[in-house]
This record gives sequence, structure tokens and C-alpha cells, in this order.
Amino acid sequence: MPITVFIADDHTVVREGLQALLEAHSSIRVVGHASDGRSAVQQVRKLCPDLVLMDIGMPEMNGIEATRQIVDWCPSSTRVIILSMYSSREHISRALKNGAHGYILKESAGKEVIKAVHAVHSGVHYLSDQIADTIFEDYVKQQERDYPFSGLDLLSSREKEILQLVVEGNSSSQIAAKLSLSQKTVETYRSRLMQKLEITDLPTLVKFAIRHGLTTLDS
Repeated sequence: MPITVFIADDHTVVREGLQALLEAHSSIRVVGHASDGRSAVQQVRKLCPDLVLMDIGMPEMNGIEATRQIVDWCPSSTRVIILSMYSSREHISRALKNGAHGYILKESAGKEVIKAVHAVHSGVHYLSDQIADTIFEDYVKQQERDYPFSGLDLLSSREKEILQLVVEGNSSSQIAAKLSLSQKTVETYRSRLMQKLEITDLPTLVKFAIRHGLTTLDS
């Protein structure tokens, strides 16, 4: 049986390149793709592929939150490999904390992605060659020491979701439609998360979201 893979990246050329690379190997079959995090979660829930190659900087829902939701939904059947241009300690730490089984830097993806797919499918965690072998232990076991507290920890999953949509320029009515909530509920969440973060204006909220890797606003 071939390893089934789902690709989530907001750049068409990246998705097509990865699909061509993966399907050149008879042991791998690409079963779907998405250009935003929310669509990726919805499709993966239906398909439950063996692996998901997930970009971090995507619209609607960033790849780290999408990873958390996928791992929660399909904990025994689907594993996620983050494929990103970001190599910062916070991005890697949050990806692993939210259930990613692998992390590859895009600059080395061409030569590493096949190796990573087979490794993670076999049950082994995989980190890009540019990341030191000791990084995994550092991020998983010592993250409380390195990152003792982040304002992001104050927010619920739904509040983080709404925070990203807010800073991406969505109105309360647009967010309500996307999440199947009432506009009043969205406004309540928005008010509550800003109170928790002690932020009173949108520009500061945007800076907070970018600083903590919740969104890049460049998608």
C-alpha cells in the first residue's frame, strides 16, 4: 500500500512541485491539497491520509493551528510534517508542541522530503538537516525554561482562531460566516481576547500575532 500524502501550502507552484516530487516514487500517493489552513483541516478530516505536508504561513488558519486540529481529529491515523521557511525557535517549538512529527526547512525540501515522509510514516520524528540533532530534546523537554510564558497561552483555541482572522482584516460578520457563529459571539470573543492580552488597538494586536508566529500577513 502506498503512503498517502496531503499537501497544504498557499503557493500553487510549491504544491505542484511537491506533488511531482512525491509521485515520482511509487511508494507515495498524493490524495489531495489545499491552499489555506481551514480547507486543509476540513479535507484531512474526510480523507485521513497517512501524512500531511503543512506550510505554516497560510491564510484563514495558520499551519500550526491546523496541525493541532488535525492531530486532535486523527491522532492514530495522520501525522503532520511542517514544511516551512521559518527556522526560529518559537516556530519549531510551537509546531512540535502542537503535534507535528517532522519539521523541514523549505530550502532543503527537495532532497529531504522523501526521506522525511518515509521516516515519519515509520514512526520516527524527523527534523531538517539544518537543525541540530539536539534541537528536538531542547524544544520538547526544555521549552518551559526557554519560553516560560507567552501571552498566547492565555487564549483558547477559538480565541487564537478569531485573532488570526481579525488581524487578516476580516470583519466580525465575515468571521461569523466562516466559523458558523453569530456576529455577537464573535465580537464577544474578540473583546475577551483583547482584554486577556491587555491590547486595546488593532495595530498592536497585529504586531502581537506576527511576533508569536500566529500569522505572517504575507499570504
